[in-house]
Amino acid sequence: MSVDKRSKAITLQSVAKALGVSRTTVSNAFNRPDQLSPELRDRILAAAKTMGYHGPHPTARMLRTGQTGTIGIVFSGSLPYAFSDPVAIAFLQGVAQVCEQTQASLLIVPVLESQTAPITIQQAAVDGFIVYGMPEASLVLEQVLSRNLPVIAVDQPNLIGLSQVHISDRQAAREAAAHLLGLNHRRFAIMAMDLLSDRYKGLVSAARMARATVTTTRERLHGYEEALRAAGITWQQVQIGECPLHNPMEDAIEVALALLAQKPRPTAILAMSDLLAIAAIRAAERIGLGVPADVSVVGFDDIPLAAQIRPALTTVRQPLIDKGAIAARLLFEEPAVAVVKVLPTSLIVRNSSALAPKDAE
Repeated sequence: MSVDKRSKAITLQSVAKALGVSRTTVSNAFNRPDQLSPELRDRILAAAKTMGYHGPHPTARMLRTGQTGTIGIVFSGSLPYAFSDPVAIAFLQGVAQVCEQTQASLLIVPVLESQTAPITIQQAAVDGFIVYGMPEASLVLEQVLSRNLPVIAVDQPNLIGLSQVHISDRQAAREAAAHLLGLNHRRFAIMAMDLLSDRYKGLVSAARMARATVTTTRERLHGYEEALRAAGITWQQVQIGECPLHNPMEDAIEVALALLAQKPRPTAILAMSDLLAIAAIRAAERIGLGVPADVSVVGFDDIPLAAQIRPALTTVRQPLIDKGAIAARLLFEEPAVAVVKVLPTSLIVRNSSALAPKDAE
C-alpha cells in the first residue's frame, strides 16, 4: 500500500492554524523559548508532538537565518583523547551544558595527526569556534581565523585580539613549587606535557625548552623556574622529562623512571597533569620508593582520580567544567570587544607530599 506523504506533511503553519496562534509564536516555541511563557510554549510543543511536527527543518532554518545552530571545538589532540582524558571530558562537559541550555549542537574537530583538519575546518558548518590548547603559529589556528567567525581561545593567553578563557598557569605552577620548597625539598624533577607538537617522549634538553610552542607547558615551566630560582636552586639542576598527554600511561611511567634514575635522585616531582603525577607515583613504587617518604609528587588539574588514588594526590585544582561553560557562553554572547577571563586555581594538599627525607636536606 502506498501513501502520498506530501498530503500528510505537517508544517509550522499547520500547527499555528490548529492552535489559533501565529507562525512566529510557533517558531519562537522551538527557536526562542525565552519569548514565550512556559505554559504557552509547553502547549505548543505538546500539540506539535501530537501532530507529528518536530520543528523547523535544519537546512531551511540555516538558509533563512544564516546560522547553523552548531559550534565547533578544535582540539589539539585526537578524537579518542577528547573522550578519554579526564581534563578534556570535564571541559567538554561545561561546553555541553551551555549547548543544552541554548539548544545548540557541538562539532569536535581533532587535529592530532590529521592531514584533513584544515579542510574540515574550512568546510565545518558552524557559527563559531572554541580553540582549545593549540600550539602557537599553528596552521590549524590560521585556518580557524580565516573563517571570520567568532572564536574563543582557551588556554592560549598570547592570542591578542581574541576573547580568551584561561588560568594563570605560571602563578599556579609557582604555588605548587613553593609548597614543596616549604617542605625543605631541594632536588626537583619535572614531568612536562608536550613542549612541541612532535609527540617527543623523553628527557628534555635546554635547546628543546627554548623552542617550546605550547603555551600552557611553557607558562608552567616558567612558574616552576621562578619559584625554584627564588629559593636559590639553579634551573640547570632541575631535570625535565616530557610525555605527550595523548600517550599511554606506560610511556609516562617510562619517563618518570628516567627522572628517578638521575644522580642525585630527586626528592620532589612537579607534574603538569594529574595523570603524569600518577605515572610518577607508579614509577616510584616500581623501584621500591615510597611516596611521600622518599619522593613527593604534586600534580595539576585535580581530576576525580586525584582524591581516589593512594596516596591521595596533592595537586593544583583548576575549574575545568567552568572553563568550558564560560568559553561557550562567550561564544554565544559574541562580545563587541575581546574579553579575557582568568579563572582561579587553588593548591589542594593531600598525602603525596611531605617533608624531604632527612638525608636529602
